[in-house]
Amino acid sequence: METKYLCLIVTSHDALGETGHNTGFWYEELAAPYYVFKDAGFTPIIVTPKGGRPPLDPGSAAPEFRSPSVERFETDPEAQAALEQAVTPENAPNGPAALFLVGGHGTMWDFADWTSLGAMLQSADAARAPIGAVCHGVAGLLSYRDGETHPLVTGRQLTGFSSAEEAAVGLTEVVPFLLEDRLTEAGGTVRTGAVFSETVVTDGLLVTGQNPASSHKAAEALLSLLLPAPAPGV
Repeated sequence: METKYLCLIVTSHDALGETGHNTGFWYEELAAPYYVFKDAGFTPIIVTPKGGRPPLDPGSAAPEFRSPSVERFETDPEAQAALEQAVTPENAPNGPAALFLVGGHGTMWDFADWTSLGAMLQSADAARAPIGAVCHGVAGLLSYRDGETHPLVTGRQLTGFSSAEEAAVGLTEVVPFLLEDRLTEAGGTVRTGAVFSETVVTDGLLVTGQNPASSHKAAEALLSLLLPAPAPGV
């Protein structure tokens, strides 16, 4: 039986600007999609700019954010091995079934201008493979450029971590740009829900989630694009 690969794209950046604090990926935004796809029969491959174990935002491991998915991932040797053995885009499997861009504040420093990610997104787009992103991971869609346009942002309906949410966590002046503003400047129509509410937007084969609370639903929406439609009457 042929292995069905799916790439989860994760940041390698660990410094929260000049604050002296650490950042990285947000645990729920990796763990929830990982199991949505794995439990559906896909093999998740974790891809980072530098390869190897990516940095975890320590705040995302706090008790109040330890969802069942995070608890499962934390105690799952196979999941921990996948994290430890994260690969660069150059070593990722060719032709993955889909790409899913994981969030966390680290992405604000290394996703938007990551040319290898842009190439992966371009290949997936050309192959009509679904693409998903959640929270700050949506910044990675900006890495795919076609002249002055961003094909996964310009003229598209999407969501991502809102400016109101950035203000709520006190990092408006820390991040290098406000995601909502940059997406709008790139020609996207940004649809955001209430602060920290579960909000997912699907535009064709593009699925985006607003925040950590949207991780599971965004992954399920992407999965629905990968599975065959049920027969009429079923």
